[in-house]
Amino acid sequence: MRRGRTLILVLLIIIIGLIVGFVAIRQFILNSQAQEQQPAFVDVYYAAQNIPQGGPITEDVLLTMSIPQENVVAVMFTRDELSLLTNNKVAKFPLDQGVVITEPMVSDSSAAVPISGPQWASLIPPGMTAMSIPASRLSLSGYAVNDGAHVNINACLLFVDVDPTFQTILPNLTAVLTGTGLGSVQGAEGTGFAVEGLPILSLGVASAGSAQGRLELDPSLQQPYYLIPSEAQRPRMVCQMLLQDVVVMKMGTFPLIPSASITTQPAAADAQAQEQAAPAAPDIVTLIVTPQDSITLSYLMYTNAQISLTLRNPSDQARQATEASTLQFLLSQYNIPVPAKLPYAMQPSLTTLISPFLPNDTVTVPPQ
Repeated sequence: MRRGRTLILVLLIIIIGLIVGFVAIRQFILNSQAQEQQPAFVDVYYAAQNIPQGGPITEDVLLTMSIPQENVVAVMFTRDELSLLTNNKVAKFPLDQGVVITEPMVSDSSAAVPISGPQWASLIPPGMTAMSIPASRLSLSGYAVNDGAHVNINACLLFVDVDPTFQTILPNLTAVLTGTGLGSVQGAEGTGFAVEGLPILSLGVASAGSAQGRLELDPSLQQPYYLIPSEAQRPRMVCQMLLQDVVVMKMGTFPLIPSASITTQPAAADAQAQEQAAPAAPDIVTLIVTPQDSITLSYLMYTNAQISLTLRNPSDQARQATEASTLQFLLSQYNIPVPAKLPYAMQPSLTTLISPFLPNDTVTVPPQ
């Protein structure tokens, strides 16, 4: 009886040991599989701040981020490759904060200038070109436009009617021809043309310089009368948005002296010089446009068209279809009525619109 109890106890101990061993082995296997399935992360370097073109790559301007090992490519710099990244390396082109550093972005300091010509030429994408146009406070949206801004370009043009042959503004000037013939010029009003060895060709002119008009019939008197213009032809204006999402490369003038040739000054002297030299208001802006658009801007600039830049959100990639603004468009689009001719009017008479003068407005007195 005692042997049977002992045998049962031994069997229970063996069974419990097997169960404990099975559970331990199973837990170990599951942990191993979980560790194998968990992705490994690798630390890679990125720009902790904006690095200018030609700026040295040092440990102070770098930080690391962890990304899955499967997303790491060969051109990235890992934590083990810090010495390769900071050993006499400079940025080939401006690097924005947060950009992961790769091998094509850096080069040895001995080859600091990656391209011939000015350093800012590397900011122009392939197939594009830089074009400078005049600018003012009004055309630059009150100087809200700055380097790297995205803008739309509007242009306003004036159109007049011209004579197709003379290419002169209408109306033409008229003259009355009183007679033609060969011989001497008769009268002070005559005009003569002489060719050596030939008689004089005379054109008698009774009156010259009158603007060309038109003949109309008075409906009341049934009499024809001749109308001539009372003033020169008034140009017709049209405004339209020509270019969209244009990148501003530079506000103002580029420096004439390369940055590498500028001698360094003490910090105090440099700060004093900056305080004394107040920045001048920019009167020129350089845009990155296609070659065809640069030709268009050149034509507008030399035909005295009024060009203005409107600031837009750089993340906005949409293109808007717009209609050109003319006097007819304003009247129809915004439901503006043409004032009726009434038997009464405002006094004093209004011929121009003048902005009201405010007490805080400054008056500039020209020098005597």
